[in-house]
Amino acid sequence: MAIRNIVQIGDDTLRKKSFPVTDFGKKTQDLLDDMKETLEKADGAGLAAPQVGVLRRIFIVSAEGKYYECINPEFIYKKGKQIGAEGCLSVKGKYGVVARPEKIKLKAFDRFGKPFTVEAEGFLARAFCHEYDHLDGILYVDIADSVEDDR
Repeated sequence: MAIRNIVQIGDDTLRKKSFPVTDFGKKTQDLLDDMKETLEKADGAGLAAPQVGVLRRIFIVSAEGKYYECINPEFIYKKGKQIGAEGCLSVKGKYGVVARPEKIKLKAFDRFGKPFTVEAEGFLARAFCHEYDHLDGILYVDIADSVEDDR
């Protein structure tokens, strides 16, 4: 495992749409391991592959004492609305107020290519939506009502 460099706003990689994963082999599993280690070192809640310079539809979220590894995720539904503050490891020193769904259901594949679904609400739903946006080249600053310095 290795800690990877987290790409910062201004890098074109963050604005590109990611490609689906077709190979669930060692390379993908090593990327997931590196992303987890990188996320832990950065003390974040989530990390998408584009944030480490890899244009693949992969993200991880750490919440509720658990890691969620999501490959080729797709939303089954989004319901309700919540408004709250978000930050991002690729936008250091800032936070923004963003509207997100209160509840979501997501289908994805795990590191071995096995499909699964997960339902989430509150912070976890927010985290899934935030990381999913990275896969389409969207940053929270694009959809935030306001962006402020993190103090």
